[in-house]
Amino acid sequence: MRGHTSLSAALVACVVAIAVPALAVSPSPQPDGDLSAQQRLADRHHPRHSSDNQPGPLAPRIPAFGRGTTTTSHVVERDVAPGVAFTRWDQTDRRGAIRAYLLTIDPEEPGVRIDYASMRRVRATAPVTDILARDSAIAGVNADFFDIGDTGAPLGLGQDRQRGLLHARRSGHNAAFYVDRAGAPQIGPVRLEARISSHPGLVVTSLNSPFVAPNGIGIYDPRWGKTVGYRVTDGHRRGVRMVQIRNGRVRATTTRLPQRTRIRGTLLIGRGNGAKALRRLKVGAEADVVHALSEPLQMAITGDVFLVRDGMVRVKDDRQLHPRTAVGIDDDTGDVLLLAIDGRQSFSRGYTLVELATLMVGLGADRAVNLDGGGSTTMVARRPSGRLAVVNRPSDGSQRPVANALAVSYTTPE
Repeated sequence: MRGHTSLSAALVACVVAIAVPALAVSPSPQPDGDLSAQQRLADRHHPRHSSDNQPGPLAPRIPAFGRGTTTTSHVVERDVAPGVAFTRWDQTDRRGAIRAYLLTIDPEEPGVRIDYASMRRVRATAPVTDILARDSAIAGVNADFFDIGDTGAPLGLGQDRQRGLLHARRSGHNAAFYVDRAGAPQIGPVRLEARISSHPGLVVTSLNSPFVAPNGIGIYDPRWGKTVGYRVTDGHRRGVRMVQIRNGRVRATTTRLPQRTRIRGTLLIGRGNGAKALRRLKVGAEADVVHALSEPLQMAITGDVFLVRDGMVRVKDDRQLHPRTAVGIDDDTGDVLLLAIDGRQSFSRGYTLVELATLMVGLGADRAVNLDGGGSTTMVARRPSGRLAVVNRPSDGSQRPVANALAVSYTTPE
């Protein structure tokens, strides 16, 4: 594998070079019991660190001269498959210890492929090992943030090589890792572009999303699973409308949202101004829904923010400590880096976003995206025995059911 033979030495140099601020960690305040409903909804739809939005310990602010040295130990390396290498190491600074896990993937190695993976329905959750097993993967990590307290659906964008575009949003959670039409891994913004034929003025804001944006219009198709009623309108029953489209025509329009019913054709659900706009669609009228991404690509998965762009750290939060998951690209080697950091445990304190981004840069990433963390952080790799197993220590004590994963597969070339 390109550059893998010297990874241990590079890792030692990396962690020494990126020493982080020292000092003990103080616990963060608990959430205010009088938190408004609006704030709770904002937290659910835009979690700041992990899908469970659990507050983490706060690392104190320290001036540059107070930063301590960083040491690394217990480095373990092995090849999972040709072009796929696994590394684990312990790292200690004056803030405490962490344990890190890295999958280094050479996408140009014959037989190696990176893909989106999930269960059959968008809103179905499962342990990462189960999700990866469906794709016959040899390794992978949890991926997008998801609606953990309600529908279970991912918050951002997901396109599978085989099943196509499964879920997406016009704005929000658009920081994507993707494989472009030419087969090259990329990191950058990707968004939904959708329209309703014969009604170009109707603005579609999401596809199979856990919520319809206020004043927006959401698309739901059979891949979503059964309907969930007003859960996709954040409980709002007034100012909503649903339109059913089948075989290119409007079949029904109603202000009631059904629960636990099978979706036939396509449902359009509007809120506020979106609901008013849907009144233009009359029963029997011609209508068809067309959706795609802002650029053609083979697969895509999103996180919440870009950690690194052009080799520069792009995040500012150096306070909240959590388990972390990230994906990055080394532009020099072309390698894809999947990184997991354990947290909320005695042997591993977790990382801040700044620490996560800084380590990614130290490992060679020129571009990186933050994926879901907290109890969702899970890395899986095939063991020498051939069995697919969790290689990190999820903070819940076991695998958390999640919405999707970033999967790595290997097929022996003919």
